[in-house]
Order: sequence, then C-alpha cells, then structure tokens
Amino acid sequence: MPSAPSPPQVLCLGEALVDRLGPLSGDPATDSPGDDRLGGAPANGACALARLGTPVAFVGRLGRDGIGQAFGQLFAAREVDTTALQWDDARPSRIVLVRRDAAGDRQFGGFAGDRGEGFADQALDATALAAAFGPLLAAARWLLVGTIPLASPAAASALQLACRQAAAAGVPLALDVNWRPTFWDAATDPRSGPTAAQVTATAPLLTQAALIKCAREEAEWFFGSSDPVVVSASLPQRPEVVVTDGGAPLRWCFGGFSGELPGFRVPVVDTTGAGDAFTAGLLHGLLHNPWQDEAHNGWHHQLEQRLRFASACGALVCQAAGAIDPQPTAAAVQAFLAARQG
Repeated sequence: MPSAPSPPQVLCLGEALVDRLGPLSGDPATDSPGDDRLGGAPANGACALARLGTPVAFVGRLGRDGIGQAFGQLFAAREVDTTALQWDDARPSRIVLVRRDAAGDRQFGGFAGDRGEGFADQALDATALAAAFGPLLAAARWLLVGTIPLASPAAASALQLACRQAAAAGVPLALDVNWRPTFWDAATDPRSGPTAAQVTATAPLLTQAALIKCAREEAEWFFGSSDPVVVSASLPQRPEVVVTDGGAPLRWCFGGFSGELPGFRVPVVDTTGAGDAFTAGLLHGLLHNPWQDEAHNGWHHQLEQRLRFASACGALVCQAAGAIDPQPTAAAVQAFLAARQG
C-alpha cells in the first residue's frame, strides 16, 4: 500500500491567482499573444516547496471556476495539502494583468474577472480557517505569508487569526513582504510605496516575523534602509532578514551576523515568481539543515550554501515564463550549482 503523505512542515497562506502576462513591452489587457499562468506568491511558494521535496500545505480561497479547477489539479499533482483550502461559489478567482518590459521584468497593472463582488481570495473566511488550520499546526515548522491579504478586511482577519494561532503553537512566521499596491487600490501607481496607514497595517506581521524576505525597494519603503542589519535592529524580535535586489548581490543578517552574495547571471525570460522560488528554497534549506544547530566555526559557510541554493531556485525560474512551471527540483538546483563551481 502507498505510504501516507507526510504532514506539512510549511503552511503557505494567502492568494492563488492567474498572472496574465502580456507580450514583452505590450499591454496584457489588449495585446496578443497573452499568456495565462497560475501564480500568487503563497501558491507559488507552496508549489516550489513541494517541488523541492518539502511537505507543504496551501491555505487560501479560490472560486469554483476554471482557475480554481486548474489549481486543484496542480496542487494534487504536486502533493500540496489542501485541507484548509476554501471554495467560493459567488466570487471568481483573481486574474492579475502583468506587464513585462523588453528584459522580462514585470509590473502589476490591474485585474480582470471581477463580477462586482470582488475576488475569492479577498473573502478568506476566518471561521472556516480556524477549524482547519489548528490541526495543520501540529507538525508545522513555518508559517509563510505575505502582505496582500491585509488589503481586504475579511482576508486580513483570517491572516491575523492564523498568525495568532501559529504564535500560540510556537510555529515561527516567515514574511515575504511582497508589496503590491495595486491590491490595495487598483487605481494606484503599481510602482508606489506604502502609505503611512498601510505601513501601520503591516506592523503586526513585521513585529512577529522570525524571518523577513524583502526586495531592496521594499526594505527602503518599510524600514528606511536596505541594509538588513538596520532592518533587523529596527524590530524588537531581531528577525533574520534577507534583502534581494534582482541580479545584484543579496544581503542578509542572521543571528546578528551579516554578509552578501553575488547573484547568478542567467538569460531572463520572465522574473515572475523568482522571489517566491527564492523564499521556498531558503525555507527548504533551513528546514533540512538548520544553521542554528551547527558549530559556530562552520555556520557561516553553511548559511551561504543555503542562500546560494535559494538564489539558484530564483535564477532557474527566471529562465522560463510563469512562476510555477519552471520551478526546479532539488536535484536540478544542485546540478545548476555544480556547473558553476570552481
């Protein structure tokens, strides 16, 4: 008989949606050819972790539509636990319009599919979540979230409840800031930073997180500095911090020690989901080789190896379209790294 699936070690909570990629330098709302890809940072993270071999659960809400059906099939194929996945009969799954420049860098520019009641991910229900989420925490070692659920009152309540339950169960919070102003106000400039009120709304996540991953501009917006040492020191719990910057060196602060690593130079097709793959790769490495348990004289090298592994996950995703389809196995990541040694 087949063995029972392992209990999920990472719980990824938030949005699952479709990224509608426009042609390079084109408009995804009007220009052809368009390219619809399953995405959403928490869904991307869950699928990337599963692909790497880490047992994972996705916690979110989808419409009973073609997008929801496609996600159901994807999660089943990747063996992602969906016991806390909610289904919405009234609201559709969200479609995000993604512009790509000639270099493949993306910008989020609005939504499609709203029938007047908003999207399913906005209606994540706290009461239903409470019943399904508690049992998942028994074996969980990380709760991974972003800030997008905070933009919708119902989803914000569900996220806040999950964070309280995780804290009570001793499950650390990993936060990928993933700032997307369009989700807060569809008419706002997608390149803008948070308002003072939005920074205040994110504060409970920032002050609970044991691990924060953010892009350089996100660090500057939320903390006034892209230095991970400064970011960590600005929060009472002194979290581990990783600041990414595309192909530029990533910078980190773990346990009060800091450093930086150069990025990998690869041909870029589409950067969508690269940061999510990085975060998944980092959590995968920390779960299987927790640096805190090592002798002091070897931890720096081992931590750098995990960060290189995470960076390789992101680099591999950049080389094909979409956030999920290009996600690598652990063996593919190791092969990528082995080819660049020496």
